[in-house]
Parts: sequence; C-alpha cells; structure tokens
Amino acid sequence: MIHLRGHSALITGSTKGVGRSIAVAFAEAGANIVLHGRAPRNDAEEALAACRAHGVRAEYITGDLAGDTMPAIDEVFAKAIAAMPEIDILVNNAGNYNDVPFLEMDHERLARTFRLNVFSVFFLTQRFAKRWVQNMTAGRVLMIGSINGRLAEPTHSGYDTSKGAIEAMVKTLCVELAPLGIRVNGLAPGLVRTPLTSIVDRDERFARWMELHTPNRQVPSSDVCGDGAVYLCSDSASHVHGQMLLIDGGMSAWQQPDMPRSWQ
Repeated sequence: MIHLRGHSALITGSTKGVGRSIAVAFAEAGANIVLHGRAPRNDAEEALAACRAHGVRAEYITGDLAGDTMPAIDEVFAKAIAAMPEIDILVNNAGNYNDVPFLEMDHERLARTFRLNVFSVFFLTQRFAKRWVQNMTAGRVLMIGSINGRLAEPTHSGYDTSKGAIEAMVKTLCVELAPLGIRVNGLAPGLVRTPLTSIVDRDERFARWMELHTPNRQVPSSDVCGDGAVYLCSDSASHVHGQMLLIDGGMSAWQQPDMPRSWQ
C-alpha cells in the first residue's frame, strides 16, 4: 500500500491550486505537512484544516521566494526547520506566470520569473540536501514543472523556459544526489483548474478548445496531481530517480488535436 506515514514534507506555494492538492493528498497518505505561502492569508487556514482533518500535524510558514533569492531561502528554510525539524520531503511547487510577448519582455520581469520558478527551487533544494547529507537522511525532492516545459505556448517565453529548466534540474540533481541517498523526481501537470487558470471556467470556448487538445477530453481540478505526487515521494518509488511524470490527459503525446466536426 502506498503511503507517507512517518514522513514530513515542506510544500512551497501550497495554500491553493496544485500545491494545496498535493498537501492534502500527502496528509491523507499520513505525512506531516508544512504549508508555505507568500504572506498570511485566509486560504492558509482552510488548507491547514483540510490537512489536519486527516489526523496529521500541519503548520504554516511565510516567505516571498520571488524576492532576493538567498535571503528568501534563508527565511523559508529556517522557518520550515523550526516548525518541523524532521522534514525529509521537499516539494518545490511555488511558481508563477508573469509573461508578456517575447519582444516586449524586459530583464526585471524575466528575472522575477526565474527567481521564483528556478533559483528558489535550486537553492532551497541545495539547503535541504546539505542538511540531509549531514544527518544521513534519505531525503526526497519533488519538482513541480509543467507541460509548458515540453510544449511551447505563444507569449509564454519566460514561463516555458523556466519550466524547461525544471526538467533539466530534475535530471541533473538526480545524478548528483542519488549516490547520497536523496531521490529527485518531477511532476508536470497539463492544464488543470486552479486560480491561475480560471479562464477555463470563465470562457466556455477556451475550455472547449483545450478539451479538443487533450485526448481524454478533460480539464480536471488540480486534485488529479495528488496521487502521483504521493507515489513519487513514497517508498514504493524507491528505484524511481530523475523522472518527470506528466499528468496531462495525454496532451503531450498528441501531435495535433482532432478537427471539430463542425469544421469538416
């Protein structure tokens, strides 16, 4: 039976969306949880309650991972260890989309995307890996990427590039950390319903268009990501290293969508 009993996890960006879904799935699987967000907010209390309903410990910490990288890493790492010193799972989920068309992109906009989506992931993982190696802890790292790391989208140059970097990081850190007893894997959602993708619920034509691009014809809630994340961080995946699991309804396997019958 796949479970996370006896483990404790920090999940960055976990008050809503994919991060929250993973946190609740981890709690249901028996892991203690440290939730993280940029600032105190009401949805943190709701996410804490959802985790604690499964009988596990759950705490909440704050820190802006899109800010100055190393001070932000110092803050989040220190708060996480103070809240739960036994953390042995890190889920790097915090990320954002901050794009404009490529010809309009400026340095600060791209830098902010990379500070959150790439640099914070790299250095927070490094900080935990150092602690785990020192304490001889068999740590587990899960990077949350995106289908955008493999399939490009117009006007998403910064985001797509940052998520491509996550895929490369999964492989690179796997090679370096596996000999030290630390597993690194990734999970890449396709289009799922989150606050950042609320256009799916506002625009019926857009939702239909995305369904046409997805073999199983679904645009599900972010809850579909939970079970895959649990598996990748569980003992059941002890020999799974350096892999990116795409949870996308088959979108990444399809060369092009079917033409709607009305167009034929």
